[in-house]
Amino acid sequence: MEVNPPKQEHLLALKVMRLTKPTLFTNIPVTCEEKDLPGDLFNQLMRDDPSTVNGAEILMLGEMLTLPQNFGNIFLGETFSSYISVHNDSNQVVKDILVKADLQTSSQRLNLSASNAAVAELKPDCCIDDVIHHEVKEIGTHILVCAVSYTTQGGEKMYFRKFFKFQVLKPLDVKTKFYNAETDEVFLEAQIQNITTSPMFMEKVSLEPSIMYNVAELNSVNQDGECVTTFGSRAYLQPMDTRQYLYCLKPKKEFAEKAGIIKGVTVIGKLDIVWKTNLGERGRLQTSQLQRMVSLEKNAVRSFGVWGVR
Repeated sequence: MEVNPPKQEHLLALKVMRLTKPTLFTNIPVTCEEKDLPGDLFNQLMRDDPSTVNGAEILMLGEMLTLPQNFGNIFLGETFSSYISVHNDSNQVVKDILVKADLQTSSQRLNLSASNAAVAELKPDCCIDDVIHHEVKEIGTHILVCAVSYTTQGGEKMYFRKFFKFQVLKPLDVKTKFYNAETDEVFLEAQIQNITTSPMFMEKVSLEPSIMYNVAELNSVNQDGECVTTFGSRAYLQPMDTRQYLYCLKPKKEFAEKAGIIKGVTVIGKLDIVWKTNLGERGRLQTSQLQRMVSLEKNAVRSFGVWGVR
Protein backbone atom coordinates (compact mmCIF):
# COMPACT_ATOMS: atom_id res chain seq x y z
CA MET A 1 0.00 0.00 0.00
CA GLU A 2 1.45 3.32 -1.09
CA VAL A 3 1.18 6.22 1.33
CA ASN A 4 1.80 9.84 0.31
CA PRO A 5 4.39 11.43 2.61
CA PRO A 6 3.17 14.44 4.58
CA LYS A 7 3.88 17.83 3.05
CA GLN A 8 6.97 19.34 4.62
CA GLU A 9 6.48 22.64 6.41
CA HIS A 10 8.83 25.42 5.43
CA LEU A 11 10.87 27.26 8.03
CA LEU A 12 10.25 30.61 6.34
CA ALA A 13 6.98 32.44 5.72
CA LEU A 14 6.44 34.77 2.76
CA LYS A 15 4.09 37.74 2.86
CA VAL A 16 3.39 40.05 -0.08
CA MET A 17 1.34 43.24 0.18
CA ARG A 18 0.58 45.88 -2.39
CA LEU A 19 1.49 49.40 -1.28
CA THR A 20 -1.22 51.94 -2.07
CA LYS A 21 -2.41 55.23 -0.66
CA PRO A 22 -5.22 55.05 1.93
CA THR A 23 -8.69 56.39 1.14
CA LEU A 24 -10.96 58.77 2.98
CA PHE A 25 -13.51 57.05 5.20
CA THR A 26 -17.04 57.24 3.79
CA ASN A 27 -20.36 56.91 5.56
CA ILE A 28 -24.00 57.25 4.55
CA PRO A 29 -25.63 60.16 6.40
CA VAL A 30 -29.17 59.67 7.69
CA THR A 31 -31.11 62.92 7.98
CA CYS A 32 -34.68 64.04 8.52
CA GLU A 33 -36.71 67.21 8.84
CA GLU A 34 -36.76 68.95 12.20
CA LYS A 35 -40.53 68.40 12.46
CA ASP A 36 -40.21 64.64 11.91
CA LEU A 37 -40.51 62.25 14.84
CA PRO A 38 -36.73 61.77 15.43
CA GLY A 39 -36.30 65.54 15.54
CA ASP A 40 -32.63 66.47 15.89
CA LEU A 41 -31.59 62.96 16.99
CA PHE A 42 -29.94 61.93 13.71
CA ASN A 43 -28.09 65.23 13.35
CA GLN A 44 -26.81 64.98 16.91
CA LEU A 45 -25.56 61.44 16.32
CA MET A 46 -23.66 62.59 13.24
CA ARG A 47 -22.15 65.52 15.14
CA ASP A 48 -20.93 63.09 17.81
CA ASP A 49 -19.48 60.69 15.23
CA PRO A 50 -15.66 61.13 15.20
CA SER A 51 -15.46 60.09 11.54
CA THR A 52 -17.52 63.04 10.25
CA VAL A 53 -16.27 66.51 9.36
CA ASN A 54 -17.16 69.21 11.87
CA GLY A 55 -19.66 71.60 10.35
CA ALA A 56 -20.23 69.34 7.33
CA GLU A 57 -21.60 66.19 8.92
CA ILE A 58 -23.88 65.32 5.99
CA LEU A 59 -20.92 64.89 3.62
CA MET A 60 -20.18 61.26 2.79
CA LEU A 61 -16.41 61.82 3.11
CA GLY A 62 -14.96 61.92 6.60
CA GLU A 63 -11.67 63.02 8.16
CA MET A 64 -10.35 59.52 8.83
CA LEU A 65 -8.31 57.37 6.48
CA THR A 66 -8.93 53.69 5.78
CA LEU A 67 -6.45 51.13 4.51
CA PRO A 68 -7.30 49.24 1.29
CA GLN A 69 -9.33 46.10 1.94
CA ASN A 70 -8.50 44.42 -1.37
CA PHE A 71 -5.91 44.50 -4.13
CA GLY A 72 -7.77 47.22 -6.06
CA ASN A 73 -7.30 48.29 -9.66
CA ILE A 74 -4.02 49.04 -11.39
CA PHE A 75 -4.05 51.23 -14.48
CA LEU A 76 -1.64 51.57 -17.36
CA GLY A 77 0.93 54.28 -16.67
CA GLU A 78 0.78 53.98 -12.88
CA THR A 79 3.55 52.63 -10.63
CA PHE A 80 2.98 49.23 -9.04
CA SER A 81 4.59 49.03 -5.59
CA SER A 82 4.71 45.98 -3.36
CA TYR A 83 6.15 45.08 0.05
CA ILE A 84 7.77 41.63 0.31
CA SER A 85 8.66 40.13 3.68
CA VAL A 86 10.27 36.77 4.49
CA HIS A 87 10.03 35.83 8.17
CA ASN A 88 11.83 33.02 9.99
CA ASP A 89 9.03 31.22 11.87
CA SER A 90 11.30 28.47 13.15
CA ASN A 91 13.63 28.21 16.17
CA GLN A 92 16.73 27.57 14.10
CA VAL A 93 19.08 29.71 12.04
CA VAL A 94 18.47 29.54 8.28
CA LYS A 95 21.30 30.17 5.83
CA ASP A 96 21.80 31.36 2.24
CA ILE A 97 18.37 32.96 1.86
CA LEU A 98 17.63 34.24 -1.63
CA VAL A 99 14.41 36.14 -2.36
CA LYS A 100 13.56 36.82 -5.98
CA ALA A 101 10.59 38.76 -7.39
CA ASP A 102 9.71 38.58 -11.09
CA LEU A 103 6.82 40.14 -12.97
CA GLN A 104 5.43 38.06 -15.81
CA THR A 105 3.45 39.90 -18.51
CA SER A 106 2.04 38.69 -21.80
CA SER A 107 5.26 39.62 -23.60
CA GLN A 108 8.14 39.51 -21.11
CA ARG A 109 9.42 38.54 -17.67
CA LEU A 110 11.02 41.29 -15.56
CA ASN A 111 13.24 40.94 -12.50
CA LEU A 112 12.07 43.46 -9.87
CA SER A 113 14.35 42.45 -6.99
CA ALA A 114 16.55 45.24 -5.66
CA SER A 115 19.37 42.75 -5.02
CA ASN A 116 20.06 39.26 -6.35
CA ALA A 117 22.59 38.45 -3.62
CA ALA A 118 21.77 35.85 -0.98
CA VAL A 119 21.55 36.76 2.71
CA ALA A 120 24.12 34.78 4.70
CA GLU A 121 21.80 33.84 7.58
CA LEU A 122 18.46 34.65 9.16
CA LYS A 123 17.98 34.15 12.88
CA PRO A 124 14.70 32.98 14.46
CA ASP A 125 11.92 35.60 14.50
CA CYS A 126 13.87 37.85 12.12
CA CYS A 127 12.83 38.89 8.64
CA ILE A 128 14.08 40.11 5.28
CA ASP A 129 12.11 43.04 3.85
CA ASP A 130 12.10 44.53 0.38
CA VAL A 131 9.99 47.06 -1.51
CA ILE A 132 9.70 46.79 -5.29
CA HIS A 133 8.46 49.36 -7.78
CA HIS A 134 7.49 48.98 -11.42
CA GLU A 135 5.95 51.41 -13.90
CA VAL A 136 3.17 49.47 -15.59
CA LYS A 137 3.61 49.55 -19.38
CA GLU A 138 1.28 46.82 -20.62
CA ILE A 139 -2.44 46.14 -20.46
CA GLY A 140 -3.74 42.73 -19.44
CA THR A 141 -2.84 39.97 -17.01
CA HIS A 142 0.27 40.37 -14.86
CA ILE A 143 1.66 37.72 -12.50
CA LEU A 144 4.02 38.59 -9.65
CA VAL A 145 6.21 35.54 -8.98
CA CYS A 146 7.98 35.52 -5.59
CA ALA A 147 10.51 32.72 -5.08
CA VAL A 148 12.42 31.89 -1.88
CA SER A 149 15.35 29.49 -1.54
CA TYR A 150 17.33 28.73 1.61
CA THR A 151 19.44 26.11 3.40
CA THR A 152 18.52 24.51 6.72
CA GLN A 153 20.94 23.81 9.58
CA GLY A 154 21.14 20.23 8.39
CA GLY A 155 22.37 21.36 4.96
CA GLU A 156 19.10 20.62 3.13
CA LYS A 157 18.31 23.06 0.32
CA MET A 158 14.68 24.23 0.29
CA TYR A 159 12.69 26.19 -2.26
CA PHE A 160 9.15 27.51 -2.64
CA ARG A 161 7.34 30.24 -4.54
CA LYS A 162 4.01 32.03 -4.66
CA PHE A 163 2.04 33.63 -7.49
CA PHE A 164 -0.05 36.81 -7.36
CA LYS A 165 -2.17 37.60 -10.40
CA PHE A 166 -3.66 41.00 -11.20
CA GLN A 167 -5.14 42.85 -14.16
CA VAL A 168 -3.89 46.13 -15.62
CA LEU A 169 -6.67 48.28 -17.06
CA LYS A 170 -6.72 51.20 -19.48
CA PRO A 171 -7.36 54.49 -17.62
CA LEU A 172 -8.11 56.80 -20.54
CA ASP A 173 -9.82 56.66 -23.90
CA VAL A 174 -8.27 59.04 -26.43
CA LYS A 175 -9.74 60.01 -29.79
CA THR A 176 -8.15 62.46 -32.20
CA LYS A 177 -9.38 64.50 -35.16
CA PHE A 178 -7.24 66.34 -37.68
CA TYR A 179 -8.26 69.43 -39.64
CA ASN A 180 -6.06 70.51 -42.56
CA ALA A 181 -6.04 74.26 -43.25
CA GLU A 182 -5.31 76.01 -46.56
CA THR A 183 -2.14 77.48 -45.04
CA ASP A 184 -0.69 73.99 -44.41
CA GLU A 185 -1.47 74.37 -40.72
CA VAL A 186 -2.90 71.29 -39.01
CA PHE A 187 -5.40 71.56 -36.16
CA LEU A 188 -5.56 68.62 -33.77
CA GLU A 189 -8.57 68.01 -31.54
CA ALA A 190 -7.94 65.44 -28.79
CA GLN A 191 -10.86 64.03 -26.80
CA ILE A 192 -9.72 62.46 -23.53
CA GLN A 193 -12.20 60.41 -21.49
CA ASN A 194 -11.69 59.18 -17.94
CA ILE A 195 -12.81 55.52 -18.00
CA THR A 196 -11.79 54.76 -14.40
CA THR A 197 -14.18 54.75 -11.44
CA SER A 198 -12.61 57.71 -9.60
CA PRO A 199 -11.99 61.41 -10.34
CA MET A 200 -8.75 62.25 -12.07
CA PHE A 201 -6.72 65.46 -11.76
CA MET A 202 -5.31 66.33 -15.18
CA GLU A 203 -1.87 67.70 -14.38
CA LYS A 204 -0.60 68.03 -17.94
CA VAL A 205 -1.82 67.30 -21.45
CA SER A 206 0.69 68.44 -24.06
CA LEU A 207 1.49 67.66 -27.67
CA GLU A 208 5.08 66.85 -28.62
CA PRO A 209 5.24 67.70 -32.34
CA SER A 210 7.28 65.92 -34.96
CA ILE A 211 10.50 67.47 -36.22
CA MET A 212 8.76 69.40 -39.04
CA TYR A 213 6.23 71.28 -36.90
CA ASN A 214 5.92 73.84 -34.14
CA VAL A 215 2.90 73.56 -31.88
CA ALA A 216 0.67 76.15 -30.20
CA GLU A 217 -1.78 75.12 -27.49
CA LEU A 218 -5.27 76.61 -27.87
CA ASN A 219 -6.55 75.63 -24.44
CA SER A 220 -6.21 78.98 -22.68
CA VAL A 221 -7.33 82.59 -23.18
CA ASN A 222 -5.88 85.93 -22.16
CA GLN A 223 -8.02 87.73 -19.59
CA ASP A 224 -6.77 91.07 -18.24
CA GLY A 225 -3.21 90.16 -19.15
CA GLU A 226 -3.43 86.81 -17.42
CA CYS A 227 -3.46 83.40 -19.11
CA VAL A 228 -6.57 81.51 -18.00
CA THR A 229 -7.40 77.92 -18.94
CA THR A 230 -10.58 77.31 -20.91
CA PHE A 231 -11.51 74.52 -18.49
CA GLY A 232 -12.07 76.91 -15.58
CA SER A 233 -10.85 76.38 -12.05
CA ARG A 234 -11.73 72.66 -12.03
CA ALA A 235 -8.80 70.70 -13.36
CA TYR A 236 -10.22 67.29 -12.45
CA LEU A 237 -12.10 64.88 -14.69
CA GLN A 238 -14.98 62.89 -13.24
CA PRO A 239 -15.47 59.19 -14.18
CA MET A 240 -16.70 58.81 -17.77
CA ASP A 241 -16.36 62.57 -18.41
CA THR A 242 -14.62 63.78 -21.57
CA ARG A 243 -12.48 66.85 -22.13
CA GLN A 244 -11.41 68.30 -25.48
CA TYR A 245 -7.96 69.76 -26.14
CA LEU A 246 -7.06 71.77 -29.24
CA TYR A 247 -3.62 72.32 -30.80
CA CYS A 248 -2.36 74.11 -33.89
CA LEU A 249 0.67 72.74 -35.71
CA LYS A 250 2.55 75.08 -38.05
CA PRO A 251 5.32 73.95 -40.40
CA LYS A 252 8.79 75.14 -39.41
CA LYS A 253 10.24 77.84 -41.63
CA GLU A 254 12.76 75.54 -43.29
CA PHE A 255 9.98 73.11 -44.25
CA ALA A 256 7.22 75.64 -45.01
CA GLU A 257 8.96 76.60 -48.25
CA LYS A 258 8.78 72.98 -49.41
CA ALA A 259 5.04 72.66 -49.83
CA GLY A 260 5.24 69.27 -51.50
CA ILE A 261 7.07 67.74 -48.54
CA ILE A 262 4.70 69.18 -45.93
CA LYS A 263 1.60 67.98 -47.76
CA GLY A 264 2.95 64.44 -47.70
CA VAL A 265 3.82 64.38 -44.00
CA THR A 266 1.62 61.97 -42.04
CA VAL A 267 3.39 61.81 -38.66
CA ILE A 268 2.26 64.77 -36.53
CA GLY A 269 3.53 64.03 -33.01
CA LYS A 270 2.37 62.39 -29.81
CA LEU A 271 0.34 63.36 -26.76
CA ASP A 272 1.94 63.36 -23.31
CA ILE A 273 -0.64 62.99 -20.52
CA VAL A 274 0.05 63.22 -16.78
CA TRP A 275 -2.64 62.81 -14.12
CA LYS A 276 -3.09 62.26 -10.40
CA THR A 277 -5.72 60.20 -8.59
CA ASN A 278 -6.32 59.19 -4.98
CA LEU A 279 -4.18 61.31 -2.61
CA GLY A 280 -1.79 62.32 -5.36
CA GLU A 281 -0.97 58.94 -6.93
CA ARG A 282 0.61 59.82 -10.27
CA GLY A 283 0.20 58.26 -13.69
CA ARG A 284 1.71 59.08 -17.05
CA LEU A 285 1.08 57.89 -20.60
CA GLN A 286 2.12 58.84 -24.08
CA THR A 287 0.27 57.97 -27.24
CA SER A 288 2.13 56.40 -30.09
CA GLN A 289 2.92 58.72 -33.00
CA LEU A 290 -0.32 60.28 -34.23
CA GLN A 291 -0.75 60.04 -37.99
CA ARG A 292 -3.06 61.92 -40.29
CA MET A 293 -4.32 60.67 -43.61
CA VAL A 294 -3.00 62.70 -46.53
CA SER A 295 -5.95 64.13 -48.43
CA LEU A 296 -6.04 66.15 -51.62
CA GLU A 297 -9.00 68.04 -50.25
CA LYS A 298 -9.00 70.30 -47.22
CA ASN A 299 -11.66 68.36 -45.40
CA ALA A 300 -11.36 67.20 -41.82
CA VAL A 301 -9.53 63.95 -41.37
CA ARG A 302 -10.19 61.73 -38.35
CA SER A 303 -7.86 59.25 -36.73
CA PHE A 304 -7.55 57.50 -33.39
CA GLY A 305 -4.55 57.49 -31.11
CA VAL A 306 -3.04 54.17 -30.03
CA TRP A 307 -1.46 53.87 -26.59
CA GLY A 308 2.22 53.56 -25.98
CA VAL A 309 4.17 54.13 -22.77
CA ARG A 310 7.21 56.26 -22.33
